[in-house]
Amino acid sequence: MDEALRVVFSSHDSQGLGHFRRNRALAHAVAARVPELTGRAVTGLLVNGVGGASGMSTPPGFDVVTVPAIGKTGHHYGARHLGVDLDEVTALRGEIVRATLQCFAPDLLVVDRHALGVDGELLPALVALREQVPAAHVVLGLREVLDSPAGVAAEWEGVPPGLVRALFDEVWVYGDPRVHDLRVTGELPRELADLVTFHGYLSRGRAEDAHGLDPQEPYVVTTAGGGSDGAALCLVAAATPVPEGHTHVVVTGPQMSEEEHREVVRAAVPRTRVVQSVPDAAGLIRRAAASVSMAGYNTVAETLATGVPALLVPREQPRQEQLIRASGLAAVGAADLLRQRDLTPARLAAWWGGAVGRRVNRAALDLGGLRSVARRTAEIATSRLPRAATATPATATATPVQEVYRAAV
Repeated sequence: MDEALRVVFSSHDSQGLGHFRRNRALAHAVAARVPELTGRAVTGLLVNGVGGASGMSTPPGFDVVTVPAIGKTGHHYGARHLGVDLDEVTALRGEIVRATLQCFAPDLLVVDRHALGVDGELLPALVALREQVPAAHVVLGLREVLDSPAGVAAEWEGVPPGLVRALFDEVWVYGDPRVHDLRVTGELPRELADLVTFHGYLSRGRAEDAHGLDPQEPYVVTTAGGGSDGAALCLVAAATPVPEGHTHVVVTGPQMSEEEHREVVRAAVPRTRVVQSVPDAAGLIRRAAASVSMAGYNTVAETLATGVPALLVPREQPRQEQLIRASGLAAVGAADLLRQRDLTPARLAAWWGGAVGRRVNRAALDLGGLRSVARRTAEIATSRLPRAATATPATATATPVQEVYRAAV
């Protein structure tokens, strides 16, 4: 067997667990499928800012690099734990990523959501990778919805399209353009549209863990993603009468505060069980009679792979991303939508009453993103130059990307 393909999935991870979970799903798919398609093993790293993520299951041959965590208040980032300002924590994070890429020399790097990280933290690392491993294939991976055009405009102002084109070979979008196409909504600069390939939702074929619960069936389930902004949904859900003949599992999320979690526990009506987290929410949803959740990418993608009726109650501030996603899926009949302003126990109970006992056919959607990404990775693997042929001498003259980088800074 040839030398193992080296892959890095990098995410900035500020709010919730979504970025890491998306990259972990991709890593599992690539590790499982690429050896079958190419005869090459895969080894890699998941670079992230989520404390405790290293304890989540990763595929064989993969490890986790955790950078100092950042958080977000409104539209502003800051260090989550360190007592330093944003410039210091992003400089530290960027240097860790630069050293990681320099030592590991990946064949494929996939950067999740933010091309240059937070405040340009990845720029030196990406430039160095282009210089030292010029044959490395670099991809910007995007969920299907970024935000309202106005919401993402400020982000793209600091990321010149010419710089993105110099640093990235492709843009992978994990969605179905028939539901939402960020090339035509204004969420992506027009100059980058030709780099885009839609791979479908990362839904089918996700690696499964034991979900850690054995609720009495049939049951309904409410999940709030990471949980840092899910208290309102969980409080109403816990207080909603459970459909006759069913039990109810409420998963508040590992990032919900202990105080808020206790409030949800106190609000729970009979036949409702409140837990903070489960190893595999997807498995829990798959067996449920009906599902209520926010509209974060991963929970939605996992739900779309099932026939379970889904009610989405999207977060609407500070971003419109979840509302846009939920509205698009409701428009094609893949899910139901309830705005947070309309969320009450009575409305939720009425939805449950009509949802349990039915199934939803989502076969018309493109849900094969994991398989598609693995297939594209296999194509990249077979087109790669031998590793020894990719090195650039330290004395090489300035490359175009260096010139763009110098102009940008």
